[in-house]
Amino acid sequence: MTQPPVPSAPSVFPGGAGLFGLDPAVAHLNNGSYGAVPIPVQQVQEVLRAEAHADPDAYFNGVAERLTAARARIAAHLGADPDGIGFISNATEGANLALDAIPLADGDEILVTDHGYGTVTAAAARRARVTTVALDPFLPDEDAVRETVLAALTPRTKVALLDQVSSPTARIVAGPRLLADLAARGVTTVVDGAHTPGMLADPVPAGADFWFGNLHKWGYAPSGSALLAVAPAHRARVRALAPSWEDHHGFPRAVEYRATTDYTGWLAAPEGLDLLERLDAAKVRAHNSDLAAYGAGLLAALPGLTALPHTPGLPLRSLLLPPGVARTQEEARVLREEIAATLRTRVLIWPRPGGGGIRVCGQIYNRAEEYERLAAALPALLGRTG
Repeated sequence: MTQPPVPSAPSVFPGGAGLFGLDPAVAHLNNGSYGAVPIPVQQVQEVLRAEAHADPDAYFNGVAERLTAARARIAAHLGADPDGIGFISNATEGANLALDAIPLADGDEILVTDHGYGTVTAAAARRARVTTVALDPFLPDEDAVRETVLAALTPRTKVALLDQVSSPTARIVAGPRLLADLAARGVTTVVDGAHTPGMLADPVPAGADFWFGNLHKWGYAPSGSALLAVAPAHRARVRALAPSWEDHHGFPRAVEYRATTDYTGWLAAPEGLDLLERLDAAKVRAHNSDLAAYGAGLLAALPGLTALPHTPGLPLRSLLLPPGVARTQEEARVLREEIAATLRTRVLIWPRPGGGGIRVCGQIYNRAEEYERLAAALPALLGRTG
């Protein structure tokens, strides 16, 4: 297969690296897994923590109203209904809350794909029979993905639990046309948007019954900051995973309130999206996409690595590794840690029978030479570990 030419190296994003406290000796090419919290957002969170420690009664007695205000700020950034979104800790929690709110009868099935995140798919398996759609990573475009998903529906399919942007293969799955088609067939849609806040200009899809997304990956929020969005028809059935004194308020307040948990990350989360806008969100997204494309282009030129089709404009790209490499979760873990220890580089290695893949991301703290260093040293490392 002929590989496309490597794009030109993007320039450094002005002031980008200085906004973060990352170890400069490590190439952090895996923003999509954990994100990174900018220093100004860390500082806001520390002020909030000091306030909570100074007068715990005042802080906790007023936290529910402050969460409502923070949620409204975030909704304005995301173009969402502030009464239809609620703070949660992560995407897996969002999946459990959504699935608990959907009435399921004996024989109902939940459709997932083999690109879904493991713990999210496990949440579905706890509640109903799961049908897994195998998505060929070489499907050429979003329409091909859509047709594959629709072909897997059965009369028993009650729910479709789908990635908005797939974590390993970095492409759109639950696009607007697919969501509309599923709704027309009476299938309730639960969309895993773990990557989309901050990554997409309009991250909350209008056609989804339930959507959840992390703010800490691409939205510059503290870790443990995520959102659940629920369409009006389902909100009355959403219940917190554990009862609280705010249950009588219903969603979202009942889901958000957790007694003396640490709310400072949620309260500081709007600062991350504010910072993204000050940096010019469109400029940041374009820069990050260009960086990911550059890194993927370098890797695609290596013997045995094959670039996968991707959704244009996303700040993460995936490639298949040579056959026999990263076939299992354990093999993927070992290779990931070998790259970290030997090359001082963080990437995602994902497993797949026959041969897994590698994903690189672009963020404003990254530099072109970090991808160049990875591409120069990876063949020798794969020769030792394959």
